[in-house]
Amino acid sequence: MRTIAQTATAVRAGTLSARAMVEEVLIALVADEHVAVTRVLHDRARAEADAVDAMVAAGRDPGPLAGVLYGVKDLFDLAGLPTTAGSTIYVDAAPATSDAETVARLKAAGAICLATLNMDEFAYGFATINAAYGTTRNPHDSSRLAGGSSGGSAAVVAAGLLAFALGSDTNGSIRVPASLCGLYGLKPTHEGLPLGGVFPFAESFDDIGPFTRSVEDMALVWQVLAGREPASRSEFRIARLGGRFRENAQGEQLAAIDAIAPDAPLIELPEIARARSAAFIITAYEGGTLHRQALAVNAMGFDPQVRDRLLAGALLPDALYEEAQAFRAEYRARIEALVADYDVLLAPATPTFAPPIADPRILIDGAPSPARADLGIHTQPITFTALPSLAVPLYRPGMLPIGLQLIGGPGREPDLFAFAAMLEANGTIGFSMPLGAARIIDFTPPVAARG
Repeated sequence: MRTIAQTATAVRAGTLSARAMVEEVLIALVADEHVAVTRVLHDRARAEADAVDAMVAAGRDPGPLAGVLYGVKDLFDLAGLPTTAGSTIYVDAAPATSDAETVARLKAAGAICLATLNMDEFAYGFATINAAYGTTRNPHDSSRLAGGSSGGSAAVVAAGLLAFALGSDTNGSIRVPASLCGLYGLKPTHEGLPLGGVFPFAESFDDIGPFTRSVEDMALVWQVLAGREPASRSEFRIARLGGRFRENAQGEQLAAIDAIAPDAPLIELPEIARARSAAFIITAYEGGTLHRQALAVNAMGFDPQVRDRLLAGALLPDALYEEAQAFRAEYRARIEALVADYDVLLAPATPTFAPPIADPRILIDGAPSPARADLGIHTQPITFTALPSLAVPLYRPGMLPIGLQLIGGPGREPDLFAFAAMLEANGTIGFSMPLGAARIIDFTPPVAARG
């Protein structure tokens, strides 16, 4: 499988045409069977590809992501298009006047945007069950959920259609679909990557990040987005998260964690239940406040499952929200002090494998619970701390994917990449291509080298 760096190198050398790749993948995106794509950006993709090829022909370097194909969750601003956030309410909204800041950085690095991608409406859910656009299907088993709310972004990367995709993560909306689709997915340190031009959900928690098929790809995309060089290291102080993180997890996850660091201390984050409750309150309040006016004008235009949760949030008292925020500030300080002695914390990413679309429930504490609400049981408490978390896939070829979280200190994403690279090298983690996946990027025919 060609890496992002290999693709960019071939494009810069003139042995691979950006326009040829785009034409092939546009056809596949139109025929997408995973209900992952909301808009295919034919004109934009062709124009960006032609600009890359023209730079190469002129002897200029298009950038570190030259000709690399990607898509964005349907809440990133793209110049000339309305930003819908997965809702029909904003289909006819005024088009964005400029690209989101992250999209602009990727374009400047030579990457080519081909599609907007399906999501839970307004990013409120962990399943990508969308009343208007449909339910995104998992490329590893089309009868199962891809996870959410960035499920479309995960599905196109897992299916081999695009090299990477951008999603957003408020309480686990990148890490959950990464786990269920067998990918790498990054929730950075809170506000560690630019949020300009991204439709908000709950600004206290919102972050954006990439999905990729390897840690090398992840580090390269992050470097472009963050404007920082990933550091290299080989020794790490490791801890395993215990308590609630050892419950509602698969045996394979716990066995992998214990095998990775058998002598690492088992530490417990305090008041996990209270932290998750406070996160629910802050999320609901900020989401309800954001959409209060639209709900008053056109409540029936919302996805019914999202509408009811937003209405409930809009009715929460200010005092309860302020109490939750005060607890969060105190809690973050406590957790940062607790984890300061460690470089990487290990925890499950999701409590289970992808549940079936026909019955989207999971077992939590032995009782059935809606996947849309509880797939984030292990990610939401980490979001509350604002720490960076990298979801990584356990290497399970031929089996349903599931992942772990590698959690680091504030601004320590490079430590997570370096540790993940070690695990990837020894075969503990790694992407397993779904049976029948497209592999389009690998099969694009090269063009003759330019003299």
